[in-house]
Amino acid sequence: MTKRKNHIEAEEPIARYDKPLDFEQVWKMFQETDRMFQETDKKFQETERLLSKKSKETDKNLNKLEQLFTSQWGKLVESLVDGDLVRLLNKKDIPVERTVQRSKGNRAGINFEFDLIAINRKEIVIVEVKTILRPDDVSEFLERLLNAKEYMPEYADRIIYGAMAYLTADGHSNRMAEKQGLFIIRATGSSASIVNKADFKPKPF
Repeated sequence: MTKRKNHIEAEEPIARYDKPLDFEQVWKMFQETDRMFQETDKKFQETERLLSKKSKETDKNLNKLEQLFTSQWGKLVESLVDGDLVRLLNKKDIPVERTVQRSKGNRAGINFEFDLIAINRKEIVIVEVKTILRPDDVSEFLERLLNAKEYMPEYADRIIYGAMAYLTADGHSNRMAEKQGLFIIRATGSSASIVNKADFKPKPF
C-alpha cells in the first residue's frame, strides 16, 4: 500500500498586501488629486459665472421693460393731468395763463427737470407726475422745490407751489405730500382731480 503523505498543502493567502507606498508615491497621488480638485473648482466657477451673467442679463432686460412700462404710463398720466390742470387750479383760485411740460436745464452744474409747470404773473405751480407715488418721491421733490428759484431765476419773483400727481399711492405717501403743503392730484379714468382735504392750504416755496 502507498503511504499517504501526512502534510498539509500550503493554501493561497486570502488577501494580498502590496508594499507600503513611499513618500514620492503619496506625494504624486496628492498632486493628482489636487489637480483634479482645481479643475473641478475651475469648471464650477465658470458655470457659476455663466449663470450669474445670464441672471444679470435677465435682470437688465426686466429693468428695461419696467422702465419702458413706467415711462409710457408716466407720459399718459402727465398728458391726462396737463389737460385738466388749468381747470383744477382755477377752482383753487390760482388762475393759469399757460402750462409748460418737461422744463429742464442745468444751473451751476446741476441738472434739473420738472414735469409740469402752471404759470401766471404772480404764481407758478410745479407738478411732479408719478405712476406710483412713494414716500421717497415726496422727499426728493421737496428738495427740488426748495431750489426751484435757483434753478429757474426767471421765476424768482413768483410764489411757488408744489403738486404731486399720481395713479396710485404707496402707503400714505399722498397724505405725506399733503402734510408738506403740496397739492395732491389723482388721475382717475379719463380725468384728474385734486384730492386734498377741504381745509387744505398750499405751502409757498
